[in-house]
Amino acid sequence: MTLEGKMLIGQQAIAGTQDPIHAINPATNARLDPTYPGGSREDVGRACALAWEAFDEYRETTLENRAGFLETIADEIEAIGDTLIERAVAETGLPQARIRGESGRTCNQLRLFARTVRAGEWLDVRIDPALPERQPLPRADLRQRHVALGPVAVFAASNFPLAFSVAGGDTASALAAGCPVIVKAHSAHPGTSELVGKAIRAAVTKSGLPQGVFSLIFGAGREVGHALVIDARIKAAGFTGSRSGGLALWQAAQSRPEPIPFYAEMSSINPVFPLPAALEARGKAMGEAFISSLTMGAGQFCTNPGLVIAIKGPELDTFIAAAKEAVEASAAQTMLTPGICEAYAGGVNAFANSGQVREIARGQQGDAPNQCQASLFATAARDFMASEALQAEVFGSTSLIVECNDSAELKQVAEHLEGQLTATLQMEADDTDAARALLPTLERKAGRILVNGWPTGVEVCDSMVHGGPFPATSDSRTTSVGTAAIFRFLRPVCYQDLPEALLPEALHTNNPLSLNRLVDGQREEQ
Repeated sequence: MTLEGKMLIGQQAIAGTQDPIHAINPATNARLDPTYPGGSREDVGRACALAWEAFDEYRETTLENRAGFLETIADEIEAIGDTLIERAVAETGLPQARIRGESGRTCNQLRLFARTVRAGEWLDVRIDPALPERQPLPRADLRQRHVALGPVAVFAASNFPLAFSVAGGDTASALAAGCPVIVKAHSAHPGTSELVGKAIRAAVTKSGLPQGVFSLIFGAGREVGHALVIDARIKAAGFTGSRSGGLALWQAAQSRPEPIPFYAEMSSINPVFPLPAALEARGKAMGEAFISSLTMGAGQFCTNPGLVIAIKGPELDTFIAAAKEAVEASAAQTMLTPGICEAYAGGVNAFANSGQVREIARGQQGDAPNQCQASLFATAARDFMASEALQAEVFGSTSLIVECNDSAELKQVAEHLEGQLTATLQMEADDTDAARALLPTLERKAGRILVNGWPTGVEVCDSMVHGGPFPATSDSRTTSVGTAAIFRFLRPVCYQDLPEALLPEALHTNNPLSLNRLVDGQREEQ
């Protein structure tokens, strides 16, 4: 498949006219061809017009046809083969094994949503038949289902060029819900984005769908993204990226004459709480496992364990000693972009130059461009709680250990935390009471609570929650991973006394789709 450096607006490949994007191989700093000129507001308007034209037809596709479309996207991505893997490796500096795994995850996620679409439970059908003889007042015939919100803008992420990008979770869940999607590609991997975008475009054609079901736009800076969010035909948006970028777009979404849902994943340092009995039983092994999680993928995961909160003592000293040794042995790794590497170095220097923080260890230095040197720092609980800067996310392989005097101070630190994607308890049976005391706080602070695991490695499944209170996300009621993500792009509609001929098929009395429905307060037997 040949790269053209063009946007995909419906079925047309359009050359942009605005400031260009140049992909950079972060391992060498070499510029990659082709150049990707950015889109204009007019290009955004054309994509939004096509999406709006496609919406009513696409949202009423049959469950089978929509599921087949998602599966066809997965097939088309797999058909690209090594060309996709090689381009993604070149644009991100990530190892080939990681990209192959991410490609598999992306396709499996699409097929998971296909299964979800076919099952139809997301329609949440509820039927309360008419009761004309009821006293003192009769009841009308009332039937409810969920419908798609409308066209969705998706902002691709830097750290997952496939799984959180053009055909990633936001796109998959929006398409599953019946929403056309317009993706703003991430500037770090435009070639990868074009390849996947062409796969989706091919799937649109093979599935006989309107061309406006999918478009892909490039743009340097924030103009294209802002134009997308404020277009009246866009009814929701999904974003994964920085807090500053997410908040700017969220504010634009809320300032519209018609505000829209804006689902942003922005910032999380994912605290880990090694409790006393766990530290005593396996402090050394835990310290080593912690650094293994911290340095995975150069720490460029949104669930990277950037904070450890524990009670001071010899047991914590053992943990720190093991972590120190593991950090010092860790090799430098290439980061995703020169900009991300520069921001990482700035965050590490801010810790190193803070009078409230002591340095524990640094990893090995690299001799190639844009490499992440792991680091580990520590601070006192009182200093951590007094400093907003110490809660700032450092995107990369750096973590801060917060040393508490006792369990009361540890609880104080937990209460002081901002919203997080994850919180982790490392515990033994003797820590149960301590864990129980922390649990209500962690439920208020995080979207996912782990015991004796590490937060990196998000499972794509029905029960996963990848979200959390602000600033981890802009809306703690949702998830961006797992099949429940479909509900972000749906809303309920109630139909009162409609004749059968006008009712959607899912609401017909004879249940032709064999759905699991709530009828007059009881689950309908199939």
